[in-house]
Amino acid sequence: MKMEATDERQLIRDFLDGKPSGLQELIERHQTRLYSYIFVMVKDKQLADDLFQDTFVKVINTLKSGNYNDEGKFIQWAMRIAHNLVIDHFRKQKKLNVAEMANDQFSFMDTLRVTDPNIEDMMVTEQINQDIKKMMEFLPEEQREVLFLRCYAGMSFKDIAEQTEVSINTALGRMRYALINLRKLMKEKNIILTR
Repeated sequence: MKMEATDERQLIRDFLDGKPSGLQELIERHQTRLYSYIFVMVKDKQLADDLFQDTFVKVINTLKSGNYNDEGKFIQWAMRIAHNLVIDHFRKQKKLNVAEMANDQFSFMDTLRVTDPNIEDMMVTEQINQDIKKMMEFLPEEQREVLFLRCYAGMSFKDIAEQTEVSINTALGRMRYALINLRKLMKEKNIILTR
């Protein structure tokens, strides 16, 4: 791992010294992971392509401006840029399209559906997603972010911790409090989420 970090530092130096092959190597090394992350978040190929390109435009501009803090964690840094661009995109839309982004194979808390949904099930699921989306707006931003990344982007708590730059315990704690707060909201507003 340390060897890879040293190697990546050299590739960045090569790029800054006018050798585009350094950046090309970094892109090729990490493009699958980075693009997959963006695509999972936005569920739209064209948008994922655009955000992937925007991520590397920002990477290039930051490297050229000398503002990159080399800690040997290039991929985490690049993924954080991608994450921020995705969040900015959704903020610009004035809403998180949670219902569209929900994985059709899983219900709210990762329970695999046993049978194909009928129209009634689909309508109930859609209503549940809308209710959850409305309730999520009342959560503190850090709780909303962890809930979104876990339940709708399907990320592990380890990846969430890396993306949000906190410990795994903090990510788990934020998720716990998000669920507690959602339950309180459901009770206050007399919302029942059932299938």
